[in-house]
Amino acid sequence: MRSSGDSTVGGGPGPGPVESGPYPLRDSAAVPSTDTIGYRGPTACAAAGITYRQLDYWARTGLVEPSVRSAYGSGTQRLYSFRDVVVLKIVKRFLDTGVALQNIRAAVQHLRARGFRDLERMTLMSDGATVYECSSPDEVVGLLQGGQGVFGIAVGVVWRDVETALSQLHGERIDTGETLVGHNPADELARRRRDRAV
Repeated sequence: MRSSGDSTVGGGPGPGPVESGPYPLRDSAAVPSTDTIGYRGPTACAAAGITYRQLDYWARTGLVEPSVRSAYGSGTQRLYSFRDVVVLKIVKRFLDTGVALQNIRAAVQHLRARGFRDLERMTLMSDGATVYECSSPDEVVGLLQGGQGVFGIAVGVVWRDVETALSQLHGERIDTGETLVGHNPADELARRRRDRAV
């Protein structure tokens, strides 16, 4: 398994110092549209399946901070990148399976330290106490045969889930602040009914 100094993410020697700033999950040239769109807190919550209270707590404690815009006073709203929302959903999945927040925090710090490279091809495994990084099917099988892994998160699946959810929600252009309306099939149906009624 690849990692910073140890095969575990949540235990043993930790990763090196974590740099501040946005943490790209994949090459920005591959997904130019996601780099120009930010998502407000309620949208990020809806796409990640979390409550606003969780979002607020994770931002205030530095677990997952918005990389586009932080809240800096009354009336300002955080703005999350697509990558941030993917990490929010990963954190939620770990919490749902009983992994301690301390171990999740170590996993997120590890991913930041390695720059979130190859994240889509990665599977994060956990035995409930420790999080392991697997980047190949052989590593997953080896972990399972060793009796360590109990469940896994295929990050590529989370990535696609977030893409689908955000495509139906509102975003905001980072450069202009323009609201981008997502494609919601229910909205399209309502528009067609209104058009027929007129």
